[in-house]
Amino acid sequence: MRIAMVSEHASPLAALGGADAGGQNVHVGALAQALAAQGHRVVVHTRRDDPDISEWVTTPSGVLVHHVAAGPARRLAKDELLPWMGDFAAVLGEVWERNRPDIVHAHFWMSGLASRQAATAVGVPVVQTFHALGSVKRRYQGDADTSPPQRVGLEAQLVDEVDHVIATCADEVAELELLGADTRRVSIVPCGVDLAQFRPDGPRWPRGRRPRLAVVGRLVERKGVADVVAAMADVPDAELVVAGGPPRPALGADAEVARLRLVADANGVPDRVRFLGQVGRRDMPALLRSCDAVVCVPRYEPFGIVPLEAMACGVPVVASAVGGLKESVVDGGTGVLVPAGDVGALAGALRTLIADPALRRGMGRAGVARARHRYGWPGIARSTTDVYRQVMSARSTPAGSR
Repeated sequence: MRIAMVSEHASPLAALGGADAGGQNVHVGALAQALAAQGHRVVVHTRRDDPDISEWVTTPSGVLVHHVAAGPARRLAKDELLPWMGDFAAVLGEVWERNRPDIVHAHFWMSGLASRQAATAVGVPVVQTFHALGSVKRRYQGDADTSPPQRVGLEAQLVDEVDHVIATCADEVAELELLGADTRRVSIVPCGVDLAQFRPDGPRWPRGRRPRLAVVGRLVERKGVADVVAAMADVPDAELVVAGGPPRPALGADAEVARLRLVADANGVPDRVRFLGQVGRRDMPALLRSCDAVVCVPRYEPFGIVPLEAMACGVPVVASAVGGLKESVVDGGTGVLVPAGDVGALAGALRTLIADPALRRGMGRAGVARARHRYGWPGIARSTTDVYRQVMSARSTPAGSR
């Protein structure tokens, strides 16, 4: 198949850990690579945010990345991009007129707007993955939500207009129903993990004698990192490493890092919380393997890739019981689920794991088995192409004969 993937703010080539560079970047890049490995021709269209980068870049895996000129060629927060989606769509339309794809897969709501506009003109079906829904974000962030005010309405419109929606978990399907989705046009395909890179054997980061816990990901308030820092007060002798945010030299100027350091000071644990800044993908498996547990306790989470990466490395996960984490992490099997925002329950779970090496080893083995059975990218890519074929078949079948 000729597959066009659209990811307006999340380039598969971006460095991870910044405010708008995280799981979607990994998902888009890994899915595109897996699809290319299965013989499909894949182009990822993303917004150009650097004047010095080439318009077209071919990755080592054979995926073609197209940097679309839409708005200023510099980094902008994703919530500032809506005014440029018309320009983005115009470029897509010109490209697709010359090289028509068989299917368009839009990632995030603004990508969906641009994809729908451009694909309609050339008669190509559109599959939508939201990665996060504005209605959920508004519910949990309230006045702190920086999304454009029209986001929820536009997402409801997309749900009605695209050919199919791929959700990543059952919770998301329920949220889509609230937006008016016809569940006959919704399929669940979870995120995946690179099983060749994330595995239990391999090098480990050096560590001291203290038990090590890790938080990995974007340093934004909703990720619950402050809860983990606060819990350290009741997890004696353990250290917490926080991977994410800006590069290490810039940590001192980062507002969220400053806030988290204040939380550490207030809880008397500044000497046991260490901020690593951005950690490269090549170094991440070694960091995860060096940990006794990986902690992922956001207030809400559409899916979450870090728990899969930890499980694939044989490390138990302590996660909040929200969204897709309720499906990927097996409570008592591959880790422990705790109520979001419950610092006491989080501290208790961490103490239990630290005190029981046999429990950690058993959960680690179960996590490896689950990751390999359910979440390898080749299988995720096959499930995704099954959806593509279903959508293309429906488009080619006359309405009266269905």
